[in-house]
Amino acid sequence: MSLRGELVRLGARWFIKRRTRRETAEQMRQRLRAIERLYPRPPASTTTAAVNAGQVKAHRITTPASQSDRHVLYLHGGGYRAGALICYRHLTWRIASATRASVLAIDYRLAPEHPFPAALDDAISAYRWMVAAGADPCRCAVIGDSAGGGLALAMLLRLRDEGFPTPAAATVISPWTDLALTGASLHRNARSDPMLNAGDLPMLVAEYLAGTDPRNPYASPLYGDPVGLPPVLIQVGSDEILHDDAVRMAERLRSADCRVELEIWPRMPHAWHLFVPVLPEAHRAIRRVGDFVRRRFAA
Repeated sequence: MSLRGELVRLGARWFIKRRTRRETAEQMRQRLRAIERLYPRPPASTTTAAVNAGQVKAHRITTPASQSDRHVLYLHGGGYRAGALICYRHLTWRIASATRASVLAIDYRLAPEHPFPAALDDAISAYRWMVAAGADPCRCAVIGDSAGGGLALAMLLRLRDEGFPTPAAATVISPWTDLALTGASLHRNARSDPMLNAGDLPMLVAEYLAGTDPRNPYASPLYGDPVGLPPVLIQVGSDEILHDDAVRMAERLRSADCRVELEIWPRMPHAWHLFVPVLPEAHRAIRRVGDFVRRRFAA
């Protein structure tokens, strides 16, 4: 692990884990709004256009490397209660370049104002809009981090169940796949995780599910039947409380004869790709995402 990686861990523990304990949804959103101006802007060669994607607000991001027939749907994290597209602008353009695709990053509805299945409905609507606009599912991928990673997998399950063509590939980063909170790493890594507080998760679950069974596979894809899903790349940090959400999801996919690649990155914090301006491991992980998606497009 790089020296910068160790510094990021220390910073995350002090400025994120220590200060976000028991935040309300509005406090979390206010904190993120206060630092929006700190997120680096994309290069001048990047084009970001606001679009209405099936009645879902979204940004379409393209770079000089983007090819017109390749499309990525990006689903942000934030525990289903926070997350703004501006907070991902330093990442989504890199995803576009790495995958050589245009990226559609959506502003899906958030809990507690819009509980389950609002976020899933928005993801489905945006993907269907993308296909209706001419995107070939064989040249589409879905990528998500944290809650967005679980949402991406849930989207695949529902698309398959509805008989709609699924994307050619999915990449999920530090995915939250089990809202029943049964993973042993929630306790095993509670102290070593430099970013997330396991004690906050029951509150997030209650806000998002609003009484829905946490083992509903469209909320917790770990409990779904993954037969027939497209190839999936899963990346997770070794010390994350969500480590077992990722590992068990990979096992479920393998047991259903789905193609899955699981990467466990030593000591990386939750969704470390977001630290890409300063973290060399984030650059490497994004390159791996690009390689995986481009291979699936070529196949």
